[in-house]
Amino acid sequence: MLEDIAEISLLYDFYGGLLTEKQSEFLRLYFEENYTLAEIAEDNGLSRQGVYDAVAKAQKKLQSFEEKLGLVARFRESEQVIAEIDSEISSLADEYKDNAELVEKLQLIRAKADRLGD
Repeated sequence: MLEDIAEISLLYDFYGGLLTEKQSEFLRLYFEENYTLAEIAEDNGLSRQGVYDAVAKAQKKLQSFEEKLGLVARFRESEQVIAEIDSEISSLADEYKDNAELVEKLQLIRAKADRLGD
């Protein structure tokens, strides 16, 4: 369940702006604010089933956007590559710790790679 919430939250971060205002609001309330479907329904004058259907439809849309665009997959791949670069830089810095100039250049490269992950 937590993995599902994290996945939807990540998809929402990337594609939430492509949803309708109501879909976006319902997802935010349900997943980020921890409202129940009944609470959302009551606040919006809808049935619980109507809110459930809207949330499910919004989730499917987010997943469809990811299938078509793949931005989250590319983001995760970039994070993995940055972590690998960071590990390699650490290894090189340890191996050549007596070469201050090289270590300094490696630290500059690490700083640039870290900016990519932000």
